[in-house]
Amino acid sequence: MSESFQAAPESRQVSSAVPSARWQAAVGAGVIIVAIGLAIGASMIPGDAGYSGVGASFLPWLCAVVLALCGAWLIWEALTGGYRQAGEPGGSAQADVGSFVWVSAGLLLNAGLIEHVGFIVSCTLCFTLAVQGLRRSQGQANTLSGKALGKDALIGLAIAAPVFWMFTQFLAISLPGLTETGWL
Repeated sequence: MSESFQAAPESRQVSSAVPSARWQAAVGAGVIIVAIGLAIGASMIPGDAGYSGVGASFLPWLCAVVLALCGAWLIWEALTGGYRQAGEPGGSAQADVGSFVWVSAGLLLNAGLIEHVGFIVSCTLCFTLAVQGLRRSQGQANTLSGKALGKDALIGLAIAAPVFWMFTQFLAISLPGLTETGWL
C-alpha cells in the first residue's frame, strides 16, 4: 500500500480548528447513513415504470447512490490526508443566538401558518423574519425600521407570489392559498 493511501497521523496538539481525520471520516459515515435511509425509503416506493420508462422510485434511488458515493469519497479523503483544501473555519467563535431565533421563528411560523393564511403570506413572513436574522448577524443597525421591514416584505412577496402562481397555475400542484381561485 502506498503512502498516499495510509491514514493521516493525528497530532495531539492541533492548533487548527479544522476537525481531525477521525471526525472527518465520521462526517462521511454520517452521509452514508443518510444515503442508506434514503435507499430504504426509495425501496418502499412502487417501481412501476411510467411513459418515460422510469418509475417514481428512480430519482430517490439515484440520489441515494450519489449520496453514498459522496460519503465514500469523504471517508477516502479523510483517511488519505484529511480534507486537504479545507480552510480555517470562519465566523464568530460564539453562536449568534438572536439571529438564530429570528430565522427559526420565520421557519416555524411559516410551517404553522401556511394552512391558515396561505402560501404567499406565510412565505413572505418567513422571508421577512429570516432577513431580519441575517441582517442582525451582519451587525446592521435599524433593522426594525418600518422602511426596512416594508422593503423586506415586498421582496418576500415578489419571490413568494410568482413561486405560488408557477406551482398552482402552471404546474397544477396544490399549495395552500387564501382563496379558492388559486391566485391568492
